[in-house]
Amino acid sequence: MSATADIAIRMARATFNRALADANLAAIGPLLAPDAVLVAGTDSALITGRKAQLIAWKREFAAAERLIYTRTPDTILVSPVEPIAMEQGYWQGVASGSGETLASGTYSAKWRNRGGAWMIEAEIFLTLA
Repeated sequence: MSATADIAIRMARATFNRALADANLAAIGPLLAPDAVLVAGTDSALITGRKAQLIAWKREFAAAERLIYTRTPDTILVSPVEPIAMEQGYWQGVASGSGETLASGTYSAKWRNRGGAWMIEAEIFLTLA
Protein backbone atom coordinates (compact mmCIF):
# COMPACT_ATOMS: atom_id res chain seq x y z
CA MET A 1 0.00 0.00 0.00
CA SER A 2 2.76 2.53 0.78
CA ALA A 3 4.19 2.46 -2.77
CA THR A 4 0.71 3.05 -4.19
CA ALA A 5 0.06 5.81 -1.64
CA ASP A 6 3.42 7.43 -2.41
CA ILE A 7 2.58 7.58 -6.12
CA ALA A 8 -0.97 8.84 -5.46
CA ILE A 9 0.31 11.63 -3.20
CA ARG A 10 3.00 12.64 -5.70
CA MET A 11 0.33 12.77 -8.42
CA ALA A 12 -1.95 14.85 -6.18
CA ARG A 13 0.94 17.21 -5.45
CA ALA A 14 1.64 17.56 -9.20
CA THR A 15 -2.06 18.37 -9.72
CA PHE A 16 -1.88 20.97 -6.94
CA ASN A 17 1.24 22.54 -8.48
CA ARG A 18 -0.42 22.68 -11.91
CA ALA A 19 -3.53 24.26 -10.37
CA LEU A 20 -1.38 26.95 -8.74
CA ALA A 21 0.40 27.66 -12.02
CA ASP A 22 -2.92 27.83 -13.89
CA ALA A 23 -4.74 29.80 -11.14
CA ASN A 24 -7.34 27.01 -11.07
CA LEU A 25 -9.31 27.20 -7.81
CA ALA A 26 -11.64 24.40 -8.91
CA ALA A 27 -8.70 21.97 -9.05
CA ILE A 28 -7.28 23.06 -5.67
CA GLY A 29 -10.49 22.60 -3.66
CA PRO A 30 -10.76 18.80 -3.86
CA LEU A 31 -7.14 18.40 -2.73
CA LEU A 32 -7.74 20.22 0.55
CA ALA A 33 -9.48 18.62 3.52
CA PRO A 34 -12.43 20.74 4.74
CA ASP A 35 -10.45 21.70 7.86
CA ALA A 36 -7.02 22.00 6.19
CA VAL A 37 -4.47 24.24 7.90
CA LEU A 38 -1.67 26.21 6.24
CA VAL A 39 1.11 27.98 8.17
CA ALA A 40 2.89 30.44 5.89
CA GLY A 41 6.68 30.50 5.77
CA THR A 42 7.58 34.14 6.20
CA ASP A 43 5.08 35.62 8.65
CA SER A 44 3.64 32.35 10.02
CA ALA A 45 0.17 33.48 8.99
CA LEU A 46 -2.36 30.76 9.81
CA ILE A 47 -5.00 29.98 7.19
CA THR A 48 -7.56 27.52 8.53
CA GLY A 49 -10.11 25.67 6.44
CA ARG A 50 -10.56 24.90 2.75
CA LYS A 51 -12.78 27.95 2.20
CA ALA A 52 -10.24 30.33 3.77
CA GLN A 53 -7.43 28.85 1.70
CA LEU A 54 -9.41 29.19 -1.53
CA ILE A 55 -10.13 32.84 -0.68
CA ALA A 56 -6.40 33.40 -0.07
CA TRP A 57 -5.47 31.72 -3.37
CA LYS A 58 -8.11 33.73 -5.24
CA ARG A 59 -6.56 36.92 -3.85
CA GLU A 60 -3.07 35.67 -4.78
CA PHE A 61 -4.16 34.81 -8.33
CA ALA A 62 -5.61 38.32 -8.80
CA ALA A 63 -2.33 40.09 -7.96
CA ALA A 64 -0.76 42.00 -10.85
CA GLU A 65 2.68 40.56 -10.09
CA ARG A 66 1.82 37.19 -8.63
CA LEU A 67 4.13 34.42 -7.54
CA ILE A 68 3.71 30.91 -8.89
CA TYR A 69 4.42 28.48 -6.08
CA THR A 70 5.75 24.98 -6.59
CA ARG A 71 6.20 22.29 -3.96
CA THR A 72 8.68 19.55 -4.81
CA PRO A 73 8.48 16.49 -2.54
CA ASP A 74 11.70 14.85 -1.42
CA THR A 75 10.17 12.19 0.81
CA ILE A 76 6.74 10.81 1.55
CA LEU A 77 6.38 8.65 4.63
CA VAL A 78 3.16 6.63 4.72
CA SER A 79 1.84 5.40 8.06
CA PRO A 80 1.49 1.63 8.29
CA VAL A 81 -1.32 1.95 10.87
CA GLU A 82 -3.47 4.90 9.75
CA PRO A 83 -4.55 6.32 6.36
CA ILE A 84 -2.13 9.25 6.71
CA ALA A 85 1.21 10.31 5.27
CA MET A 86 3.84 13.03 5.72
CA GLU A 87 5.39 14.77 2.72
CA GLN A 88 8.57 16.82 3.06
CA GLY A 89 10.34 18.81 0.41
CA TYR A 90 11.36 22.12 -1.13
CA TRP A 91 9.11 25.00 -2.21
CA GLN A 92 9.70 28.08 -4.30
CA GLY A 93 7.78 31.14 -5.40
CA VAL A 94 8.64 32.38 -8.90
CA ALA A 95 7.54 35.76 -10.29
CA SER A 96 5.02 35.14 -13.07
CA GLY A 97 6.45 37.90 -15.25
CA SER A 98 10.20 37.53 -14.92
CA GLY A 99 10.55 33.89 -13.85
CA GLU A 100 12.81 35.05 -11.01
CA THR A 101 12.69 33.01 -7.78
CA LEU A 102 11.66 35.49 -5.08
CA ALA A 103 11.17 33.11 -2.15
CA SER A 104 12.00 29.52 -1.32
CA GLY A 105 12.45 27.09 1.52
CA THR A 106 11.31 23.77 2.95
CA TYR A 107 7.87 22.45 3.81
CA SER A 108 6.02 19.56 5.38
CA ALA A 109 2.52 18.44 4.47
CA LYS A 110 0.27 15.94 6.23
CA TRP A 111 -2.07 13.98 3.97
CA ARG A 112 -5.08 11.79 4.82
CA ASN A 113 -6.86 9.29 2.63
CA ARG A 114 -10.59 10.06 2.79
CA GLY A 115 -12.85 7.82 0.77
CA GLY A 116 -10.03 6.74 -1.53
CA ALA A 117 -8.68 10.26 -2.19
CA TRP A 118 -5.56 11.77 -0.63
CA MET A 119 -6.23 15.24 0.80
CA ILE A 120 -3.96 17.78 2.45
CA GLU A 121 -4.77 18.24 6.13
CA ALA A 122 -1.89 20.54 7.04
CA GLU A 123 1.05 22.31 5.47
CA ILE A 124 3.82 24.26 7.18
CA PHE A 125 6.43 26.28 5.34
CA LEU A 126 9.85 27.61 6.32
CA THR A 127 11.23 30.49 4.24
CA LEU A 128 15.00 30.14 3.75
CA ALA A 129 15.64 32.54 0.87
